[in-house]
Amino acid sequence: MTVSRAAEFERVIRGGEVVVFPSDTVYGLACDPEDEAAVERLYALKGRAPDKAAAVMFFSLDAALDALPEIGERTRAALSALTPGGVTLLVPNPSRRFPLACGADPDTLGVRVVDVPVLCGVQLAVLQSSANPSGGADARTLAAVAPAMRAGAGLAIDGGELPGVPSTVVDLRSYEVDGRWRIVRQGVVESEAVAGSLGSNE
Repeated sequence: MTVSRAAEFERVIRGGEVVVFPSDTVYGLACDPEDEAAVERLYALKGRAPDKAAAVMFFSLDAALDALPEIGERTRAALSALTPGGVTLLVPNPSRRFPLACGADPDTLGVRVVDVPVLCGVQLAVLQSSANPSGGADARTLAAVAPAMRAGAGLAIDGGELPGVPSTVVDLRSYEVDGRWRIVRQGVVESEAVAGSLGSNE
């Protein structure tokens, strides 16, 4: 019986290894967000400073909302409007969940929800970062991921050619209180599309 890519992805993540995988924007690195050794391995492969935050990725909106029950109604509505899609949302983290992903700021969590056909059905949350050396160019294809990075991963999944533009990072930390939001990094989703879902900041 052939093991699906989704099942293989989950097996390797649960085994404490790092996976190179296709997201909906660029190729990424993923690991168990609760496994300190796996997170250290991911950061070492990327050459990322350990105090820098990463995002936690979910493969369905329901999984994200279930994992973060303390998020307020307005912020939950924003997640529902913007995801799955090419955004990373910075949300309040009062319960300090997924601390290994939060870097120096445990009260903020970066959340990604993606729709990746080759990984359809994945139930795990993963800590993820782009599969390129810190400061380097994003990988649009698996071949563009550095050979050393692929060799250091327990699994590399080829999802074909991706858009090659990273996610747009949207700060929602005050959205629940006053409806304010801001774009921290412009990426694949334009600010006009974000405004169309969240309302104007004017």
